[in-house]
Amino acid sequence: MSRSILITGAGRGIGAQAAILAGRRGWSVAVNYRENANAAAATVAAVQQAGGKAKAIQGDVANEADVLAMFDAAEAAFAEMGAGTLDGVVVNAGIVAPKASVAEMDAARLKHVFDTNILGAFLCAREAARRLPGRAGAGIVLISSIAARLGSPGEYVDYAASKAAVDTLGLGLAKELAPLGVRVNVLRPGLIDTEIHASGGQPGRAQRLGKTVPLGREGRPEEIAEGIIWLLDDASSYVVGAMLDISGGR
Repeated sequence: MSRSILITGAGRGIGAQAAILAGRRGWSVAVNYRENANAAAATVAAVQQAGGKAKAIQGDVANEADVLAMFDAAEAAFAEMGAGTLDGVVVNAGIVAPKASVAEMDAARLKHVFDTNILGAFLCAREAARRLPGRAGAGIVLISSIAARLGSPGEYVDYAASKAAVDTLGLGLAKELAPLGVRVNVLRPGLIDTEIHASGGQPGRAQRLGKTVPLGREGRPEEIAEGIIWLLDDASSYVVGAMLDISGGR
């Protein structure tokens, strides 16, 4: 079944690869980005080259007005494409701050991380919960992190805690929406080679720590994309409220 999905933070990394894989399925994708229009345009082009339809939509997930406008723009884009209505949402946008202990974290840093990773996730999930009931095969995938159960001591305890909040959001929302025909699941990536490590001041982190993963290497964003698309597809039609860890055993 073809789908029309919105992916937040889809200009790069896991979000971009999920969009491209959706394109290979012939799906239509709203590619959300916050600042990097060039990266989002590259994702749109890649989705189209893969066989899908796509449009870039700017918006900061931590801003309620932006979230509402983003969902409206996605639905309008799908109507223009002849792609039907929005039936899947991937809540993927997230940030990490530079390596620090909890004792070193100031309130401005905590607010920045929590506004994007917790408030942003809730705003996007809430808007999806308002729009998706009644739409055939509807689904929401929340992108958390293995950090939620590891804690990220000495590095990103704030990030790990924010992802633990996403886990709980997924558990509760899944039970609220399942009776309405919307499947909600959480995907927790492990150590994945994306630009998020560089944004936190550690560009070589994935390669450095990859050797400590039981599988012996860091993961690729394409491997996480496979899980995202599976959770939105009919192949996972009885999967609700799951925590899918894709972490190489970490």
